Amino acid sequence: MFSFLKKKQPLGLPPASGWKPETSQIPPSEPPERVHALDAVRALALLLGVFFHSTMSFLPGPQLWVVRDIESGAISVIFYVSHVFRMTVYFLIAGYFGRLLLHRVGTRGFIRNRAQRITLPFLVFWPLILAGMAGAFFWASSRTGVTLAELARLQRAPGPRAAGINAVPLTHLWFLYLLSLFYLATLTLRWAASRLDRDGRFRANVLDRGMRLILATPASILFLAAPVAAALALRPNWQGWIGIQAPAIGLIPNAGALIGLATAFAFGWMLQRQRALLPAIQQWWLVYSAVAVLLTALCLAHDGLRPILIPRPGTGAGPLYAACYALAAWAWALGLIGAAQSWWSVERPAVRYVANASYWIYIVHLPVVMAFQVLVWPLPFPVLVKYLLVVTGALLLVLASYDLLVRNTWLGGWLNGKRYPRAFMGAPQVRR
Repeated sequence: MFSFLKKKQPLGLPPASGWKPETSQIPPSEPPERVHALDAVRALALLLGVFFHSTMSFLPGPQLWVVRDIESGAISVIFYVSHVFRMTVYFLIAGYFGRLLLHRVGTRGFIRNRAQRITLPFLVFWPLILAGMAGAFFWASSRTGVTLAELARLQRAPGPRAAGINAVPLTHLWFLYLLSLFYLATLTLRWAASRLDRDGRFRANVLDRGMRLILATPASILFLAAPVAAALALRPNWQGWIGIQAPAIGLIPNAGALIGLATAFAFGWMLQRQRALLPAIQQWWLVYSAVAVLLTALCLAHDGLRPILIPRPGTGAGPLYAACYALAAWAWALGLIGAAQSWWSVERPAVRYVANASYWIYIVHLPVVMAFQVLVWPLPFPVLVKYLLVVTGALLLVLASYDLLVRNTWLGGWLNGKRYPRAFMGAPQVRR
């Protein structure tokens, strides 16, 4: 299968002949791999969450957020474009580093590490984030006069209301919940593969060669985008503005998010098996980026600048739009990863600092963003000034909290795996 790859090898791809499974495994005695380019892109994907959620009080249409401020089509574009790719990028890189961790610390160490740094933060911070969001909503209600009951009525989609486990509000921490499910599923599949594919031939001859085939040409994003495009097209009353709908409500993820993000996670996991394929992404980054911009512009031109965020019967986007959207998501993901390898392949202290801070920033940012949105709501400033005040204020506050309360404390050891010196504040280095 795929034997023709042995005859001619595309630029930047490792030779297909003589490939052995699990060659990228890192012995425990070797130092851990730090891929600075992927670190930077992961930080970008998480920090975009601040920019994304900061747009939501300025979106045209009915009030669906903590406050409804001045409408802005330009800010709608920020909402739309960042939502196309940011979580696809994050889950791809999570898959890459997940496999790297597994082969560095073993299965037991992997389970312990992921439980400590992914599942436990979800369980601990989830009620705290809910309390912070509730406080922001009550504060907004006291200032605007819009009651929580009225806001809930505006946000309610037609059809039966969710109940039971389908009504659990996971907030923006749903990504930790979904990652925990993906880790569990991956360990189960690896256990099954160890029984059914004992000599590794299937993984080497099918999965590894399939990855080389996928990355041989930019046209392969058609294959990567197909699963999520089908899931979106088949979703009843799916709205293009929603994109890959975040599974923020309910313990059973929607099909679009489950299939789309699982595909990204699996791709990242398989990519780490063949780290030499990363240059194959780098060489095509301009092509991927051009395709991403073009398809995103076409999708946005089709949808317009007035968001439709609540599904309405008979108004769903078609399969062609779903295909364009899915292709744009993957083109953005591979374009950003390729560009990062060209520009951020060496360690830069500032980028490394922000990369370490980005996890904490994403976990705690949402109530802070909501509070700043309520704070700037009555101010007589232009909409872009108000938006920048929300973004800047929230980022500075949560970044300061990271430096003062997390980076070199037990919280930093918990979330980042070890303590780091407060480099930006001039404090002396501490024990790691």
